[in-house]
Amino acid sequence: MKLFRAAAVAVVMMLGAGLARAGDKQNIVVMELASGKVTIELRPDLAPLHVERMKQLIAEKFYDGLVFHRVIPNFMAQTGDPTGTGSGGSPYPDLKAEFTQEPFVRGTLGAARTADPDSANSQFFICFTDDGCGHLAGQYTVFGKVVDGMDKIDAVKAGEGEGGTVGAPDRIVSMTMMQ
Repeated sequence: MKLFRAAAVAVVMMLGAGLARAGDKQNIVVMELASGKVTIELRPDLAPLHVERMKQLIAEKFYDGLVFHRVIPNFMAQTGDPTGTGSGGSPYPDLKAEFTQEPFVRGTLGAARTADPDSANSQFFICFTDDGCGHLAGQYTVFGKVVDGMDKIDAVKAGEGEGGTVGAPDRIVSMTMMQ
């Protein structure tokens, strides 16, 4: 009986630690794709401005229906542009860079930007592999990570050529904050 209680306490503590990191669910995003759900943990400890912007845009349903306009196999899938061209953004001002040395690994959520480090707005990308995005650390803002459903991101329609432009791209059905 003591062993059972000790095991139960250990499980509760592990689950509690996971929720504490996830901000008691307030930093968990559910992205619905036609193929299923993708769960993303936002990282306000790394990039509070980027996390706050994403939450704001999710509340406004900004991402619902947007396409994955740039998808490069073994690198990343990019979305968040209402024009679907890679040059659009939200009506809000661009964000100041929040670069860290957090590694870009499989499932990392990074803020897309132009050559100007302080130009991130609404677009983001998700890394496919540990190797493909590794060179981005310290140059792009990390603000989350896919914690479930990465197989759905792997299945997003790939683009063509070096730019990864996608014809008839897959879409985000909806993005919501976990309730």
